[in-house]
Amino acid sequence: MTSKRFNKLPENTREINPESIEKLLPIIKKNCTTKFDEGIDLSFQINNKQKKNEINLRTVINMPGGTGKKVKIAVVCEDTKNKDAKDAGADIVGGDELIEKIKGGYLDFEKLICTPSMMIKLSKLGKVLGPKGLMPNPKLGTVTEDVKKAVKDSKSGQVELRNDKDGNIGVSIGKKSFSDENLIKNFNAIIDTLEKEKSNTTIKGDLIKSSFITSSMGVSYKLKLNKNI
Repeated sequence: MTSKRFNKLPENTREINPESIEKLLPIIKKNCTTKFDEGIDLSFQINNKQKKNEINLRTVINMPGGTGKKVKIAVVCEDTKNKDAKDAGADIVGGDELIEKIKGGYLDFEKLICTPSMMIKLSKLGKVLGPKGLMPNPKLGTVTEDVKKAVKDSKSGQVELRNDKDGNIGVSIGKKSFSDENLIKNFNAIIDTLEKEKSNTTIKGDLIKSSFITSSMGVSYKLKLNKNI
């Protein structure tokens, strides 16, 4: 059963021809009729011509327009880097004692950053961190000597881009309260990243079969991309 609010939203929007993000953003925002600041979300479907389970996109994007989210960050590092991590805004900082705490089930953070030497010890906690998506990864910039930069990047607005086993990619470009300019900046950063990731693969033809845009509690519209990806 759908709510009265949802029933007032436009119907059959997926049957409408794809439009550019510039044209769709005002419509999406108009459909944000809840009392909270809804997210503006994108979803992509990998082209059926590709073998979906062989495509493994996973990277991070620094969003130029921000994300509107506060991320609780933990850093596992040597004592000599504690100050750098704290000065950059890390919420939790520690070494061996923090690893032991995590081993005991402490997971009161949303992102975990560590130095390469500490990663050797942390890697033994794969069964604890892996299922939660918290295991640090060099490709994502969360295993690094420069903990200061890693924390600042995460705090300033960074999102992870990855596909699931069915070839779906979901990512938010911000909130309804964001200006169209900042939402478009974030959108372009995602498109540029997808284009770069495609060039690093052996994929033939288009990577993305279809793309949609919606708000957290709204209806989705077909989205026309500004590049062939």
